[in-house]
Amino acid sequence: MAVGVGLAHLDRHFDYAVPPSMAEDVAVGCRVGVLFAGRSVNGYVLGLARSSQHAATLRPLRRVVSSEPVLSPAVAALVRTVADRYAGTMSDVLRLAVPPRHARVEQEAPSPVPASAAVPVPSPAGSAAWHRAAGGAELLDQLEQRRSPRASWTALPGDDWPVALAAAAAATVRSGRGVVLCLPDAGDVSRVDEALAASLGPGRHVVLTANTGPAPRYRAFLAALRGQVPVVVGTRAAAFAPVRDPGLFVVWDDGDDLLVEPRAPYPHAREVLALRAHQHGAALILAGHARTAETQQLVESGWVRPVAAERVTVRGVWPRVQVAGGGAGHARDDPGARAARLSPDVFAAVRSGLAAGPVLVQVPRTGYRARLSCQQCRMTADCAHCGGPLDQYGRDQPPACRWCGKADELWRCRQCGGTVLRAPVVGERRTAEELGRAFPGVLVRRSTAETPVETVPGTAALVVATPGAEPVPVGGYAAAVLLDVGLALSRPDLRVAEESLRRWLAVAALVRPARDGGLLLVVGDAGLAVVQTLMRADPAGFAERELAQRRAARLPPATRLATIEGPLGAVEPLLQAGTVATVTGHDWPEPTEVLGPVDVGDGRVRLVVRVPWRNGTALARTLSLLQSARSAHKAVPLRVQVDPVSLG
Repeated sequence: MAVGVGLAHLDRHFDYAVPPSMAEDVAVGCRVGVLFAGRSVNGYVLGLARSSQHAATLRPLRRVVSSEPVLSPAVAALVRTVADRYAGTMSDVLRLAVPPRHARVEQEAPSPVPASAAVPVPSPAGSAAWHRAAGGAELLDQLEQRRSPRASWTALPGDDWPVALAAAAAATVRSGRGVVLCLPDAGDVSRVDEALAASLGPGRHVVLTANTGPAPRYRAFLAALRGQVPVVVGTRAAAFAPVRDPGLFVVWDDGDDLLVEPRAPYPHAREVLALRAHQHGAALILAGHARTAETQQLVESGWVRPVAAERVTVRGVWPRVQVAGGGAGHARDDPGARAARLSPDVFAAVRSGLAAGPVLVQVPRTGYRARLSCQQCRMTADCAHCGGPLDQYGRDQPPACRWCGKADELWRCRQCGGTVLRAPVVGERRTAEELGRAFPGVLVRRSTAETPVETVPGTAALVVATPGAEPVPVGGYAAAVLLDVGLALSRPDLRVAEESLRRWLAVAALVRPARDGGLLLVVGDAGLAVVQTLMRADPAGFAERELAQRRAARLPPATRLATIEGPLGAVEPLLQAGTVATVTGHDWPEPTEVLGPVDVGDGRVRLVVRVPWRNGTALARTLSLLQSARSAHKAVPLRVQVDPVSLG
């Protein structure tokens, strides 16, 4: 059995005796309670046998928590693979794969299956998006014929991608197989949920997300486990969903970091579902408006094939992309207008868009005015109480400290004595306020991750949204403006260009085609490569170039990389030759680069360990042994993350 102990040196299976009184209740995959190192802990039965190779007398099980076999052999094997892939423990991954038990839900009578669920699933309808993509119709045919294609699908503006994914799921269900669809957030899940209900009919799918609450989540999990439904859609919590006979795994927008589990061992839903597709010989679809370097690497390896529209089709549905200051008129010739955040080009685009429908303005930061500084000398404005940075949270509010929260109504610059503040960074609240004053009588909506707006009607309105929180408009936006492009690209992060392009392509997908007057205005430098990619509507070309640059620089995904964080005294010895071999019995795989240490605050430092892609498995194994050795000696635990999405 797998015992629920998270210590790395105890990451193995243990044998226990099954008392005769429990024999009828114990099943492979059920939850049981045992005595382990003097403590009562729970675990999962991984197998049953008449004898054990353990020489000593086996301890008996203490109780059967539940006879429900919640851990299937296939998912148990996947959990072990994911733990090894990310240098984690099986116990940690089991917490992600199997939701906490909800006894009342487990004892409920199964929900009656609607009569319509017995009716054969109709042929996929509404799959125009697949027919616009080269190879898309063939992919649906292969799914219906119980074949297992692996594809990277680039969705176009105007594609009803939830309906397209539902069509792929319906084709797979028609072949008698199950489907798992993983999406970044609840808004995406809701849209696909509606599309699945229309495509499959009632009683054939469930929604599995972590934020629905313990009872609904466990109810959906059991429905998939018991074979009551063939399709599961959800956020990253659905990546381990135990559907019967899985035939298709789908990931939408795999560049979104919401698909990365924030708890150890930090697996990415894309990698989990790719491992499941390999394990079951199932189909895999990596879909989105953009393409990540990781997906591009799979495409170039031949393991995944691209499914995308021809260039003539792309041009027919793409909005007109214009860079502020790059068109005709005084804005081009006025340096002040070009430097202005809300330049005449922005007001012109908003004004013309409002005459035809809703207009979207994307702002990369929330709040009102952030990163305040002195108007005279440009020095950062600090809190007089604690030295923290000052922000302004509303028009009539004084500047206040981001750290301690204290207001500073009588702020004075400690360098030049100035009393006037400026805001290099303006948030969505201040932007909405400025646009509201410029266009009186026009409805202004704000949408952020904290207060999202799901949809907006096709009537004239201004929508100010942060990245990822853009509402879906009825009939598309007449115009969209990307503000503060330079700010979005200023983060010191490996994926900043890829991430920015992904978010901008998502906006472009919501704008009407150029033939219908749709305009996407970019407020930034037209010479930037990522802006040029947006203008050319070429996400695949960007991914190809991005991967080539990362190969040249020996950066992921061309290499495998891990970070190790901990106290300096624990991390620094790993730089010394032979230390890792002394601790683990295995040295770093050759060749290995160990970079650092770098101070990350709170008395902790970070090492970066980099190896060629082919040595990724050996690196994860060495890191696992390192964690195990430290755990056995009760040393300070280290934070190990394999293939982190960010090094910022």
